[in-house]
Amino acid sequence: MKFREIGDFHEYYSGQRKAPYLTIFVGGNHEASNHLFELFYGGWVAPNIYYLGAANIIRFGPLRIAGLSGIWKGYNYNKPHHERLPYNQDDVKSIYHVREYDVRKLLQVRTQVDIGISHDWPRGVEWLGDWEALFAKKDLFEADARAGRLGSSAAKYVMDRLRPPYWFAAHLHCKFSALVEHKLANHHDHSSSKLEVPQSTSSRGQNSGHGAHLNVGQTHLASQTSNVQLNTDEIDLDMEMDDEVQSINKPPNTNLEGQVTATTASQENGPTVPEEVRAQLPASFARPLQLSTTTNISNPEAITNVTTRFLALDKCLPHRKFLQILEIDPIDKTRTTGSAKPYNLVYDKEWLAITRVFAGDLVVGDASSLIPQNKGEAYYLPLIAKEEAWIEENLMQHGKLNIPENFELTAPTYDADVGIGTREQPKEYTNPQTVLFCEMLGISNSFHMSEEEREARMLAGPGAEAPRMGGGRGGGRGGGRGTGGGSRGGGRGGRGRGGGRGRGRGPR
Repeated sequence: MKFREIGDFHEYYSGQRKAPYLTIFVGGNHEASNHLFELFYGGWVAPNIYYLGAANIIRFGPLRIAGLSGIWKGYNYNKPHHERLPYNQDDVKSIYHVREYDVRKLLQVRTQVDIGISHDWPRGVEWLGDWEALFAKKDLFEADARAGRLGSSAAKYVMDRLRPPYWFAAHLHCKFSALVEHKLANHHDHSSSKLEVPQSTSSRGQNSGHGAHLNVGQTHLASQTSNVQLNTDEIDLDMEMDDEVQSINKPPNTNLEGQVTATTASQENGPTVPEEVRAQLPASFARPLQLSTTTNISNPEAITNVTTRFLALDKCLPHRKFLQILEIDPIDKTRTTGSAKPYNLVYDKEWLAITRVFAGDLVVGDASSLIPQNKGEAYYLPLIAKEEAWIEENLMQHGKLNIPENFELTAPTYDADVGIGTREQPKEYTNPQTVLFCEMLGISNSFHMSEEEREARMLAGPGAEAPRMGGGRGGGRGGGRGTGGGSRGGGRGGRGRGGGRGRGRGPR
């Protein structure tokens, strides 16, 4: 119980406190994933705190903001969103692993955005800033960086496609900035942005000129080493211990461009696992018909920006660099939708059209299902254009693009008398915001389920877990991480099963 504590998100959820400024966030690996599950398409988790969903593009005044939730684990990338209550120990972690389905949608965007947000760093971005200072502070990063394992391939795919002037991330618990110069090539391949990895130096700091020292607005974003007061009790929960369970589902090897090679694809499918062994595994371990990789990024003409300023901030703790104030101008000065002051959040026409196109491909709660194969941009382009016309006629012309401020409590609030020691599975709720969003777009709500269906799922219990190295099931660091119980308390979870009645630590 030493590392288990309740956070303060439950106070915002219950209305005891209200965020003083509009707060927009993506999900990482410390949020209450069962709460965010209700808001897959985005929504208010508390008054004035807006979750972007698994993937999204919205507008705030003249600014266009793209977001991608989750962290990179290649062995789950091509799976559906199969996690649904009740969770087993694998689900508690895999639920926040980014999926190709969501990235595929973002890679259909053909117009310029101003800001990109991910929890994980885009893979390879560490080499475009002061990498020597970074590795001096975080010495375990260098080996992963040189092996092409640090950061998220999915975030890099999206950044390379959208090329926003600014990209913000977190996850690695340090402040770091970088300047990404996008090199566009006619053949639209990741090789156009190939990184030259510097040689290791025996003396740190000798090549400080290689670092990125960016002036963004009036604020200096230089990444520097600092005398941080270390907390000896702090556990680096972001650096997961998931790899211990992956004797069969091995993460793909990727190069610095985030590409999954053909040989890697076969490795991820498990060529060393005998078929008679595979036949005894759960259905989710069935060999995919074809691995859906995302390696070719085209360059739409309407996306014109070629330089991205990257910034990651530290944990929100004393003596840590967790806050940065920036003034950001839209790259497109002609935008008018939602630009009347005071600004509010507005749905994005192109993104809503993409959502309508892909809604039928969404798989929720079924580990045995396969995501429909990526048919390519040429196939999706006319479908998206048709849906944009639908959005124009049915929503824009009727003034329905403003995001309603319609937060509602769905689960009971945190009960201090119950505390955080419960091992109960949380309940699943249908969120009215998701209901209204799906009705607005005329799409099926895959996240709704009758009470009888939910009760039957709970009685059936969690699905089977993946075999661990060394035999047996379970193990690992536990499934706390905010799965919680029946209320939304904002607890951090813990190192064992459960994680308290609270719904995770909440947005950060």
